[in-house]
Amino acid sequence: MHWPQWVFVALVIFMTFNAVLPPVDWREIAVKLFIWGGLTIVLFLGGFFSQACAQQVPSNAARYRADLVRTAHSQWGLDAPVAALAAQVHQESGWNPSAVSQVGAVGMGQFMPTTATWWCQLNNMTADQCQPRNPVWALQALVGYDKWLHDRVRGADGRNRFAFALSAYNGGLGWVNRDKALASGKGLDPLVWFGSVDQVNAGRTAAAWKENRAYPKRIIQVLQPLYLSWGPGV
Repeated sequence: MHWPQWVFVALVIFMTFNAVLPPVDWREIAVKLFIWGGLTIVLFLGGFFSQACAQQVPSNAARYRADLVRTAHSQWGLDAPVAALAAQVHQESGWNPSAVSQVGAVGMGQFMPTTATWWCQLNNMTADQCQPRNPVWALQALVGYDKWLHDRVRGADGRNRFAFALSAYNGGLGWVNRDKALASGKGLDPLVWFGSVDQVNAGRTAAAWKENRAYPKRIIQVLQPLYLSWGPGV
């Protein structure tokens, strides 16, 4: 659970305990109302309600489930981390083929135009075949790009290795390599993402670093459990 949920649990326990003691006067009622109102605002600002809504599989996901599973098995094998890949699509676009980010990333895989062009050239696709807005193309490209990155990073275990690949998908493989080198220089384990490499910054802006660190954590820890019925995770 995130901290707003812990606050909510504590609030329920507190109010349940106090419910057995009837209020003495209007001042005690006012105090309790103030506590309820204040903590409700804190929970709202902390994202309690938005998290509850966000942590559900979008209805549109079922339409593309078979495509994702088939693509994952084709490119990763039968032990493909289907749940993690599905969680990544969820994070990137919410399974919306028409998604467009503020910086110009498009489609379900949220490919930037330059990245899409590079990926198509790498895979000998013609300009007509390079279609990041096409949901099938986007799923194939996301799964394939993840595999390409996964083959080029090392991790202490499958979970950490996939986290490195996700970090590279979000911010670039070069940054991952620089982060690993910096972590190693600081005496941290360069093969462990969680609690090790994710703690250092090799030069990203503060905003980019914060986004990149949250990306693997949200996909693996928050969203992946929603898709475990689809296939294995990491």
